[in-house]
Amino acid sequence: MASTGGARALIDAAAERFGRLDVLINNAGNIRWAGMPEVDDNNLRLHLAVHLDGSFNTARAAWPHMVEQGYGRVVMTTSSGLFGLPNNTSYAAAKGAVIGLARSLATAGVDHGIKVNLIAPGAFTRMAGRGGEAPPGMAPELVAPMAAFLAHKDCPVSGEMYAAGFGRFARMFVAQTPGYVQTSSQPTIEDVAAHWEAINDESGYYVPTDLNEWSAKFMGHLNLNPKD
Repeated sequence: MASTGGARALIDAAAERFGRLDVLINNAGNIRWAGMPEVDDNNLRLHLAVHLDGSFNTARAAWPHMVEQGYGRVVMTTSSGLFGLPNNTSYAAAKGAVIGLARSLATAGVDHGIKVNLIAPGAFTRMAGRGGEAPPGMAPELVAPMAAFLAHKDCPVSGEMYAAGFGRFARMFVAQTPGYVQTSSQPTIEDVAAHWEAINDESGYYVPTDLNEWSAKFMGHLNLNPKD
């Protein structure tokens, strides 16, 4: 579904066949192992076309249907591969991009009853380069309960990311530390070095729900809206 026309045809066919479109699960994927400096721009484009363009195009085609009915569930597929390996440069980049897409769509869906979440599946699959039958505890079916829950009408969250597989289910998230604030003078590189421990201190970290919340916290010390 890397093409706009292909995605629209898929969504239109589903809506016509079932009368409405309630759930979209974007689970297309590919991987072509390569790392720096051997990885080339074509390798990157191949990954972005499937993971990012495919997810974008199908979500865009499905969105009007969900807005019109005031309801929808979208499940995007990211991966723990975004944490990085020396030879998965393009795959990690594409999977990270899907997170930004999903988080943005989640904010857009709030007023329309549309919830958008992410799943990072772990399983023994052909795409991972392993043939044959999945070993015990590593079957793809073990991912299904989380996918089904995020697609369910009673799903309580939006904009969240969950790892699933091997019998384990866990929340993944992007967080920020409170950090260090320099207000007495113009900050310098020496200030950054001197307060490096505080900048990296994870105690008291927070998980922003969107860009507006992050901005409010990150710039809260500026007192941009002082009360008279």
